[in-house]
This record gives sequence, structure tokens and C-alpha cells, in this order.
Amino acid sequence: MTTDHLTHFDASGQAHMVDVGHKSSTHRQAIATGAIHVSPLALEKVLAGDSKKGDVLGIARVAGIMAAKQTGQIIPLCHPIGLTHVAIDFTIDQDKRLIHCQATTETMGQTGVEMEAMTAVSAALLTIYDMLKAVDRSMVIAPIQLQEKKGGKSGHWIRQA
Repeated sequence: MTTDHLTHFDASGQAHMVDVGHKSSTHRQAIATGAIHVSPLALEKVLAGDSKKGDVLGIARVAGIMAAKQTGQIIPLCHPIGLTHVAIDFTIDQDKRLIHCQATTETMGQTGVEMEAMTAVSAALLTIYDMLKAVDRSMVIAPIQLQEKKGGKSGHWIRQA
């Protein structure tokens, strides 16, 4: 289900936090993805685990989890929600020198967790950039996007290729 209006604006066009008080608490889940393209040397550092700053993917995973928990403080009109689960997974495509990140967020609540999943991916990829910038400032973060969301009034949504 989609709407033809922007829910974060009232009838007079003023920004407001959407009232979710009337919504039922349901299990909600979101999956977001993104990737970072790195140089051969940066990829070598990740694979060898010898970055000067430590375990790149381990620290990026923790950064993603922490960011998901803080989404309501980072995104102005986002509700602060109690997450019941956050998972950050990385896969590496050595041929294309891409580090893919997937975040899965879940809650039992009155509003979705899409922003938490996308915030988690953003923070995880930015952390990878921060940890590897000494050897590669040319890294590019690829599209960060919602892949799937479940729960709530709008139901189940899956990105179509």
C-alpha cells in the first residue's frame, strides 16, 4: 500500500511527527543493503585483517548496530523505537572489489523499522570508509536501499529488480 501524500506534513504543510498511537503493535522487519567499492590495497587490508585501526568488518558491524539503535535521534521525524533484533552481514565480491552490507532490523511495535535498517547500512559502510581511508580515499558507497519490509498496515513489500 502506498499513499499519494507525504505523511510527515500536516494539512497546512508543516512538518510533524506522524501519530502512530492508534496503530496496533505488530512484528515488523526491514532489510536494507548497500555496498562500498574499494581499491585492491584496501580490499587486501580487509581480507588480511591487518588494518591499522583493527578488524574493519567487525567494527563496521558494531557501528551499524549502534546506528540502528540511534535512528530516532539522527533522523528528525523518526520515532524512537525499541528494536528487538539487528543483524549486519557482509559479503565480499573480490573480483569487483565490493563489500556488500545487509542490515536486518526487527521490532514489535506501532511503526516500521525501514529507517533503522538503512541507517545501519549507512553507518556500517561509512565506518569501512573511515577505517580504510588511509590507504584509499577513492572508495565509493553504492546505492543504499530498502530491499524488503514486513508488517504493519501496508503489509509485505519486496523490491522488484
